[in-house]
Order: sequence, then C-alpha cells, then structure tokens
Amino acid sequence: MIFLSRALAPPLDGYIAAVWYCEMDATPVALERVLPAGTAGLIVNLKEDRTRTYDADAGYRCEELASGLVLCGTASRFAVIDTNEQEQVAGVVFRPGGAAAFFRMPAQETADSHVPLDLIWGRRARSLRERLLEAEVAGARLDVLERALKEMAAPGLMDGAIGYALEEFGRRPETAGMSGRRFIERFRTAAGMTPKRYCRLLRFRRAVGQVKLGRRVDWTMVAMESGYYDQSHFIRDFREFAGIAPREYEAGRGEFQNHVKFVQSGGGVGVA
Repeated sequence: MIFLSRALAPPLDGYIAAVWYCEMDATPVALERVLPAGTAGLIVNLKEDRTRTYDADAGYRCEELASGLVLCGTASRFAVIDTNEQEQVAGVVFRPGGAAAFFRMPAQETADSHVPLDLIWGRRARSLRERLLEAEVAGARLDVLERALKEMAAPGLMDGAIGYALEEFGRRPETAGMSGRRFIERFRTAAGMTPKRYCRLLRFRRAVGQVKLGRRVDWTMVAMESGYYDQSHFIRDFREFAGIAPREYEAGRGEFQNHVKFVQSGGGVGVA
C-alpha cells in the first residue's frame, strides 16, 4: 500500500487540513463503513471515472454517480463505500468550515451527500482529474492537487464569528451553549450542521480517537474521558454517528481509524 499525506502552506492551511493519495492492491469487493469527521472533502477515483455509494436507509442499495471526482459534503453520519473505490484515489480534507473558500454555496446544501465536482467547477474539475492521471508518482499527484486548490481558492469567505466558534468548540465541545437563531443559521451555512450536533460529533470523535488498533478497549473509561455522563448515553451517540455499537467498531476497525469492515456474506458484497 502507498499512502502519502501533506499539509499545505499558508494561506491554504487555514482552509485545508491535508491533501492525500492512496494506492492499494486489488481485493475482493467488500463494503466498508466510513465514520463521520464533521468536515467536507474531495475524492478523486483514479482507477475508474465513477463513484459508488451505498444507501444505508435503503438496504445498502448501490448508488452510482457518473463521475470519479466528487465533493463529499460535511459528514454528520456514517457513509458506506466499497473497496474498489480505494485502489487508486486522491483527496482533500477541508478544515471545519474551510470548504467555503472553494465552493460558493451553503454547506448544509451538500451535507451528508456526494456531488459530482463538474457540476460545481465545470471543465476545471475534468481537467483536474486528467492532470492527476498524467502525474506518474504520488508526490507529483499531491503537487497537482495543491496547484488546483490555489487556483480555485477565494480566501476571506469564512465568517469570522463562525471561525472563532469552530476553534472554541474544537478545544471545548462542552461550550455548545452558544445559541441564538441567527448564529445557528450562520453556523449551519458554514459547517453544514447545527452547533449542538457539531459538538456532539466532536465528542464522538474524541472517543474514537482513544481506540488504539490491536489493544483491548475499556469502553467505560473511554466514555467517561470523552465527556459522556453515562454508558447508555455514550452507546446511543455512538450508534447514531457510526451506525454500530462501540464493540462492533472495535472488532471491525481496519488500518485507517475511520474505516470499519462489514461482515461479508458469501455472495460478494453483502452485510450480515
């Protein structure tokens, strides 16, 4: 496997957490659950010019987009992908609210969805994928992504008050008491969800971050240290964001913290 990630120089680092490239060996098709991170991202499938997602609310029915380059809106719940989508892929992880510098639309319009990037960037999106395919090594592909982001950036679009709130919530999720109808609407426009849900998601992410691959987990301690007032509260939130219980996450977690393997049926892609 090849995995390369890069932080960007100012001013892009204020909007983008990282650009990355991943290349994996072909494997039998299997489903994976991707946990929400509360941020938006770009995904470029370089193996094939298409994107597949699986609708968890419709029996994991496959939904295919005729584009290999998509904007993944701010995620506040888990998504389902398959292993074919990960063989040769590049991407961008935006900081909370950071996508506003590249997409002139309210974040709630794309939240928890995948949007073909050519619907937003037009021919520039197709050109980006072509340039990525022409680059021969992982580092060169990250260079292509960085140049494209510089071309599309419009710094200064972030709402200052919301940027401050995002920083405060990141440090202390319990400050979710900030309220007011106007503030909530501005927050949803920038971050794609309400302040309350965002802070709940941060607390969930704090819990997931304590799980170390290959080590037995004391979930009671994880819940306590993450700020949950009791075990049932913790399990309820975990199921809402991840779609599974904590111990199912522990059993199915892969090499990447956000990816969880499904139990596969005998006939190809399936869930048990």
